[in-house]
Amino acid sequence: MKEFHLHLVSDATGETINSVARACVIQFDDVRPIEHFWNLVRTDRQLDLVLEGIRDNHGLVMFTLVDETLRRRLQDFCREMQVPCIPVLDPLINALAAFLGVESQRQPGRQHVLDAEYFSRIDAVDFALSHDDGQSNWDLHEADVVLIGVSRSSKTPTCIYLANRGIKAANIPLVPGSPLPAEVDLLTRPLIVGLTKDPDRLVQIRRNRLKLLNQGEGSSYADPELVRSEVQEARRLFSRRGWPVIDVSRRSIEETAAEIMMLLARRQSGNFGPEGKKS
Repeated sequence: MKEFHLHLVSDATGETINSVARACVIQFDDVRPIEHFWNLVRTDRQLDLVLEGIRDNHGLVMFTLVDETLRRRLQDFCREMQVPCIPVLDPLINALAAFLGVESQRQPGRQHVLDAEYFSRIDAVDFALSHDDGQSNWDLHEADVVLIGVSRSSKTPTCIYLANRGIKAANIPLVPGSPLPAEVDLLTRPLIVGLTKDPDRLVQIRRNRLKLLNQGEGSSYADPELVRSEVQEARRLFSRRGWPVIDVSRRSIEETAAEIMMLLARRQSGNFGPEGKKS
């Protein structure tokens, strides 16, 4: 395993550069970055600390700084230290400026301003939390997306991820022997998506869950035959209702959410009907 120091320098929260760096590093096998996070770097004194850190731990530097003076200091220092220094957003900003014919504002943290979009995301997070696991079904019609699936099929984290994209998402568990809430039959506005998972993988996850709760593995909750039957019944329900289905067995939360957002976009463009089926 090859280790290397990776300095991530940002004048905002660092969320963007962290995501970009990890998306790049994951493409290389047998390497492990020792990450040094330098967020909210907006003054010379703050940058001094960054330069000291780079001097003590030589390694690749990636940055998203918009202040020209700070950028120049960082790049000049890295040139003297002979370490790579990469301005992550420059190619995109320059391309956009050329295409649009306007200059960028060079303002740190503009993506985090407290505008209507920001408060819409906060509202969506509140909605996801209050409509988790079948709660508060009385206003389920206000959701953009309703996820339905068996226990441990990643419904809750997917809803939270969607909420951070400004999408109001609720989730309802499928419980063996219990009908769906009556409110589901009345829904016309939300996109309803069924989530399913490989039964063997589901058994493993549920057994781990029981261990965490100090409960025995003999519970029907993790019985392989019952879990297999539960998943099959869920698939039959989704098929009868005509709901789109996503198998989350080998998908990350981000990939599942991306698929849902694509379904939602297609529906909003008129290519799909009320329940997500192609019209």
